[in-house]
Amino acid sequence: MVTYAIIALNVLVFVYELLLDSVGGLTTFLTTWGVVPARLLGEFSAVELLTLVTSMFLHSGLMHILGNMLYLWIFGDNVEDRMGRLRFLCFYLLAGVGAGVAQMAADPNSVIPAVGASGAIAGVLGAYLLLYPHARIDTLVTWSFFVRLRAMPAVVVLGFWFVLQFLNGVLSFGVGQTGGVAWFAHIGGFALGLLTVRLFTRRSDEMPSDRRP
Repeated sequence: MVTYAIIALNVLVFVYELLLDSVGGLTTFLTTWGVVPARLLGEFSAVELLTLVTSMFLHSGLMHILGNMLYLWIFGDNVEDRMGRLRFLCFYLLAGVGAGVAQMAADPNSVIPAVGASGAIAGVLGAYLLLYPHARIDTLVTWSFFVRLRAMPAVVVLGFWFVLQFLNGVLSFGVGQTGGVAWFAHIGGFALGLLTVRLFTRRSDEMPSDRRP
């Protein structure tokens, strides 16, 4: 499946990053192939445009890639089932590029390289919300000292996730990538997923499903 191939590619690139880090070349690598809004808008060359794609296969740390790949593993295969391999790949890349553009529009003067698959994965989450609105997602619910795993509707879990991204984006507007999180990339990717999912869904499989992740 394409989902697993994307995960494997991200892992391979991250291993390469670890090797580069051991010889002091990681910063240059991330700066070169990550999206740097001020540089892309200033130069606007083919190489700089390519960073909108390469950046979504780079990660800044172990927890960064683990979190992203977990979300992709949980939701990606279900969306891919509804789209087919080639359409899903095109959708994933489009969502990632759109996420990069959204973050660039929100902070065009930033010289911090934006990296990570979260924008593309946000697009997958947006698609999942429309394709499987009644699916139930196992979610950790905490209250005081109590922690419980509960199955909650996708529309609640992903809707809450988007509201959280939106609020953080609004609060961080004008101050760049607060805490290293590109909130507007998440918002842009999710919105693009919602708006374009029907263009990539196979006609023979248009009816929503309640399949759980």
